[in-house]
Amino acid sequence: MKKDVILKKALKPGRYIGAEYGEIRKDKEKMDARVAFCFPDTYEIGMSNLGMRILWGVLNRMPNVWCERCYAPADDMESMMREENIPLFALESQDDLTCFDVVAFTLQYELSFSNVLNMLDLAGIPLLSEDRGDDCPIIIGGGPAIYNPEPIADFFDVFSIGEGEEALPEFMELYIKMKKEGTYTRQGFLREVSHLEGFYVPSLYEVGYKADGTMDYFRPKYPDVPAKIKKRIIADLDKVYYPDKFVIPYIETVHDRIMLEIFRGCIRGCRFCQAGMTYRPVRHASPDVLNCRARKLHENTGYDEISLTCLSVSDYPHLSELTDELLKWTDDKKVSLSLPSQRADAFTHELMKKISGVRQSGITFAPEAGTQRLRDAINKNLYEEDLFKACNVAFDFGKNKVKLYFMSGLPTETDEDIKGIAELSEKVVKEYYRNPNRVKGKHPEVTLSVSCFIPKPFTAFQWEAQDDFEEQERKQAYLASVITDKRVKYNWHDAKVGHVEAAFARGSRKLCAVLLEAHKMGVKFDAWDEFFSYEKWMAAFKAAGVDPDFYARRRIGMDELLPWDMLEIGVTKAFLKSECKKAYESVTTPNCKEKCAGCGADKLGGKCTWCREK
Repeated sequence: MKKDVILKKALKPGRYIGAEYGEIRKDKEKMDARVAFCFPDTYEIGMSNLGMRILWGVLNRMPNVWCERCYAPADDMESMMREENIPLFALESQDDLTCFDVVAFTLQYELSFSNVLNMLDLAGIPLLSEDRGDDCPIIIGGGPAIYNPEPIADFFDVFSIGEGEEALPEFMELYIKMKKEGTYTRQGFLREVSHLEGFYVPSLYEVGYKADGTMDYFRPKYPDVPAKIKKRIIADLDKVYYPDKFVIPYIETVHDRIMLEIFRGCIRGCRFCQAGMTYRPVRHASPDVLNCRARKLHENTGYDEISLTCLSVSDYPHLSELTDELLKWTDDKKVSLSLPSQRADAFTHELMKKISGVRQSGITFAPEAGTQRLRDAINKNLYEEDLFKACNVAFDFGKNKVKLYFMSGLPTETDEDIKGIAELSEKVVKEYYRNPNRVKGKHPEVTLSVSCFIPKPFTAFQWEAQDDFEEQERKQAYLASVITDKRVKYNWHDAKVGHVEAAFARGSRKLCAVLLEAHKMGVKFDAWDEFFSYEKWMAAFKAAGVDPDFYARRRIGMDELLPWDMLEIGVTKAFLKSECKKAYESVTTPNCKEKCAGCGADKLGGKCTWCREK
């Protein structure tokens, strides 16, 4: 009854009531196991996450498992829940999270870590893995942010490394088997889980540190526990499960559309990009399969937009064939296509014509750096001419707004590179006025979005240091001073947010103590400007006796043991070292389509798509 009362007072009760079209309900009394799949952010963001939708569907395909959804309650709802002593609950059954066998979190970014602790606390589940008994749910984490799991290792029982469509059912089958046999204990189950490929159980490993704070060793506590945890991948995207219906929310979400994943991996090899390495090898679904999936999703959802999702849509080898097949029926049904991740060097009139129905007046590209020298250093393999050509394609179709993404603080960056951002942006303005097909009477708008470089694990720049505040602020001010055209708008990211993110991106287990201190101070929703508190984070680091600059702003020795070295993602450390060396020489590496660079990812489960097709 208390729950019904506070739902009426919530700003957006649609976030918490469940019972949406497409929801899956099962008889919980007949289930062998129940899973609460949690997204550590609000409903509007979590409901837009494709990975969660896929894995939720995979688990619910198991006849003896019921997987429900849970999202972080907004501040107004959380305050009422705490005041009325209402624990965090799942949407479908409205049952408390303590009623579930497994509580799973998908971790998309480091700034969501504080919400994990807040959700566990709100659920009444002990925060530390070592404090949980046999009657507590198993807490499992997965997603892009766990490619360095150490900063949150103390709070999770197990991590799923890599793609989960096959791994998670294996995990649940083991759990159910041990429960039915009567052999289940928490520790016994976790020991058995460590034998499954792709699962990392932090409590089964010990870590040692040298006097200077660097890692001395990382080793399993028992001989049967693997020293390395190999990432799981799905070899065939045509045969893997893909949802044929989505749960339709009652309220507006970030992405109210069909999301059609066309391939995984990336052929490009940008040296700052973690996803480009961790999602390898490249694998793609066939056009016929994708067209069939899109049709079913449209029939079952009624959405009027299809977004082709992957790291770089234009690198899908059958894009023209796929879009032609989609347009045979989407035009008649007034369904538009969107291609959110376009590369400027592959943006054509043909592509623009196919997506021209999308309701937008602008287009977005990511040059990342202002000069060719720096673009070569980061292996962007993009030239000014490519950008101008792509912009002119957009201008030909009536677009007058261009958004350009750049990064500041990249290794080898100079003031000349910073100035190049302004010059490149102003050249785009000039290109607009040179274009004879532009819409007369419309003025161009070029918006720069400049983020701070954050060194990430499993990239060629994983050893590099982040600029300190003084240098970042100097560069931001310098860029603002050299922008002379009023039609260029300049937005920059908060360097303080980037500082905390970088510390957790490369942190060791010592950061678990920091996260715990921050939780005690009420830290949560760090990705939201109105909640992020740099002062509280610095107080938490100080209370835990940890220096954030040790992880964020120190250039790591290339022979150091790294906190994430226990993970095997396919791409080798030798390859990343070679790429780092090339960066300082401004030497590029051809993309996978042109020539195999020998990154090592093909060893995970057969050669990548490009290698197979050659």
